[in-house]
Amino acid sequence: MKEQDLVILLKKLTYRGMSLSVRKLAEELGMSPSSVSESLERSKNAQLVDRNKKRVNTLALLEFMVHGLAYVFPAQTGRVIRGVPTYISASPIKERVTNVADQYVWRCPKGAARGQMVDPLYPSVPEAAILDEELHQLLAIADTLRMGRAREKEIAIDELTKFIQRYAENQ
Repeated sequence: MKEQDLVILLKKLTYRGMSLSVRKLAEELGMSPSSVSESLERSKNAQLVDRNKKRVNTLALLEFMVHGLAYVFPAQTGRVIRGVPTYISASPIKERVTNVADQYVWRCPKGAARGQMVDPLYPSVPEAAILDEELHQLLAIADTLRMGRAREKEIAIDELTKFIQRYAENQ
């Protein structure tokens, strides 16, 4: 697995089972079609998508994100910069976490927030998140699972589970 594999799987979730071409995925995520195709093949081998690479195996994805994400793709933080909110600074986590003093952002010149830099899973994540609010929320949930404390992770798991249930209802 590579970082972009998770980004692609989360983007597929936002389409709730509707067919999405490799070219369209690549365009919306700022990736090359060949990298998306290779990613879907890795996801198929990891049993995170079906044999046809159309449907996300939501139970496997949930298990991977909850139990493996922080170990496989740990988050790195840095200095205060301008960017797009993530982690506990972005919806849906920020609405459920109280007493948040620090802000966290992905570096992006188009971003309106200032906060401590968090390395995104993939370089095009901030731009893709600006264009797709649901993807933004899923990526913030992923960052919470990557770097959050126990209570924050519980909230992220709850929010991710709710999203996956909505996805499953549309299958």
